Amino acid sequence: MSRVGKSIIKLPAKVEVKAESNFITVKGPLGELKSPLYEGVVAKVENGELVFTRTSEDQKTVSLHGLVRSLAMNNVKGVTTGWEKNLEITGVGYRAQKKGKDLVMSLGYSHEVVFPEPEGIKIDVADQLKIKISGIDRQLVGQVAADIRSKRPPEPYKGKGVKYSNEYIRRKAGKTGKK
Repeated sequence: MSRVGKSIIKLPAKVEVKAESNFITVKGPLGELKSPLYEGVVAKVENGELVFTRTSEDQKTVSLHGLVRSLAMNNVKGVTTGWEKNLEITGVGYRAQKKGKDLVMSLGYSHEVVFPEPEGIKIDVADQLKIKISGIDRQLVGQVAADIRSKRPPEPYKGKGVKYSNEYIRRKAGKTGKK
């Protein structure tokens, strides 16, 4: 039995789960999300708990059991509290600001980098060096954060660029010069 797949998801009071043939729909105070329900995995809502079981023990079903449970748990947490990622900008002259629905960043290029805010995502700029990305879909929040980071990833010599707030940048020694 999958350790992740057999654990039970306790549903908060305001969350409603509906298991259809191919999807699990989760509705909560922040919105509604769908996640896939693969064949061989069955979802049941009992006494305010969401339980996943397998119909067969073939390798594909066993491997998908924990995945389906994790996706459903991410959706339950997303519609109740939401997800967020924090980015930091490091470098002289590097900064970010919001202009309408767009995130405008100066990242050392000859032009400003404009990143439009996707549907279902909220981007906040606390000061010019900290960006907060929040939303209900964990996968979308992570993808948007990765897309923003890819505009100028941190470099290993001075650490300039856009990095996650909990990311550690391994520094390299520069040239030592001629002796």
